[in-house]
Amino acid sequence: MKNLTFALAIIIATSVSVSAQSFRGVDKSPLDVAYFPDNFAHDRKGDQKAIMKVTYSRPAKKDREVFGKLVDYDKVWRTGANEATEIKLYQDVTFGGTKIPAGTYSIFTIPTATDWTIIFSSDLDYWGSYSYKESNDVARVTAKSKEAKDVIENFSIQFDESSSNAGVMRLGWDKVIVELPFTY
Repeated sequence: MKNLTFALAIIIATSVSVSAQSFRGVDKSPLDVAYFPDNFAHDRKGDQKAIMKVTYSRPAKKDREVFGKLVDYDKVWRTGANEATEIKLYQDVTFGGTKIPAGTYSIFTIPTATDWTIIFSSDLDYWGSYSYKESNDVARVTAKSKEAKDVIENFSIQFDESSSNAGVMRLGWDKVIVELPFTY
């Protein structure tokens, strides 16, 4: 009986360690989420409801030339890495003067050297921008780009509250920052 118990213990321990080794490694471009308002910010008490949430992956610069090389100018980009970036609006939000109804949208961009076209698309849940269809655009908004003071190693999306019922969504990577004002 002791031998049977010992054998079963060895089999169970071996099967647990084998199944634990089957997990894939960590993504090279980790998933992140940006909320507005950011209830985790230093001056928030966590008592405000979210207006919007952006889920995206954060590719790294890794000593590469990003815009115009890694990310082509004048072509639709998934706005991050891996799956297309998605924004969930919990209420209607006006970006750059264009009202977008509450709902979930993919965000695509078309970067140029001076400005970006930000695209809100009804297409959801697909990898990259390979299947992008302009016919599914809900809205397109243009935002100016500017040079960052320091290199931004990983693509980032952040929100800042500029005044009551208004803010700015910032997209930054390498030496580029794009600011898209919004009201709600």
